[in-house]
Amino acid sequence: MMFDHRMTRRESLHTLLKLSGTAALAGAGLWPGLARSASQQRRFVVEAVAQSQGISVPVLTRKTFEAAGGIQRFVSKGDVVVIKPNISWARRPELAATTHPEVLLTVIELCQEAGAKKVRIADNTIHDARRCFAITGAGQVAKQTGADLIYPRSSLMRKMNLHGSRLDVWPVYTPLVEADTLINLPVAKHHSLSRLTLGMKNWIGAVDGSRWSLHQDINQTIVDLARFFKPTVTLIDAVRIMTRNGPSGGSTADVQVKNTLILSNDPVAADAAAAKLFDRKPEQIGFIRLAQKQGLGTADFQQLEHRKVAV
Repeated sequence: MMFDHRMTRRESLHTLLKLSGTAALAGAGLWPGLARSASQQRRFVVEAVAQSQGISVPVLTRKTFEAAGGIQRFVSKGDVVVIKPNISWARRPELAATTHPEVLLTVIELCQEAGAKKVRIADNTIHDARRCFAITGAGQVAKQTGADLIYPRSSLMRKMNLHGSRLDVWPVYTPLVEADTLINLPVAKHHSLSRLTLGMKNWIGAVDGSRWSLHQDINQTIVDLARFFKPTVTLIDAVRIMTRNGPSGGSTADVQVKNTLILSNDPVAADAAAAKLFDRKPEQIGFIRLAQKQGLGTADFQQLEHRKVAV
């Protein structure tokens, strides 16, 4: 079946579900960016660093998107935008266990300025959602911007076939597959099992079920989830990074200030750039190496539009 390139992602979702159910949706790969042009999908990576202590996080965030051609490259007027931060832990922002609230706030504002019909924040938290939203600052961001803060609940989970090498049918957090634009907004930090948690691993917070079992063969699990969700763009928050005792942390002694943001429409490139902030080569990280091997993207920046921006 052919789909009109102008059809919105939500319209395509509805059509596919009517035609042949959830399995067809997962297999078709019709995730964010369906209606974007080929030029908008040209692969790039932007690494933006605030060199002056006087540069604010909102300014850094805006400059990062400007370096990629502006938020309008990813968000069109009337879009429903869903942002997937990492706010799974009830930790204060300075502990770098969760996405920086000022980065989240600025991305929401940019989407609204681009004419988004609605902006939603969605994460299936590990700690109690209300505590996470309050302590991480996400609740205040939603209140200030008017974005919808979605509380995870069973009625929003739907079994879908992930068609992964390891993962097949799994409960998926539906707001994340019902968006016109999906923005992956993780924090960069250490992880005791996968060594790092960056963009691709952030999708563990996009599913439900026995998530502890996802940590078995974790590198393939991460790649399966990354292949399924296919965000429009990934913005990795490395304003502060957690260098040990991740993913939950709990001490400022584990935190380094990097004042860096990494933006890419290639999930492998985004994670590869972030890995270097931890003095790791991309090929040393199992899921980055595997994702590149399985064709999700590239860690070779010579194949991309690669911009380094000093703010």
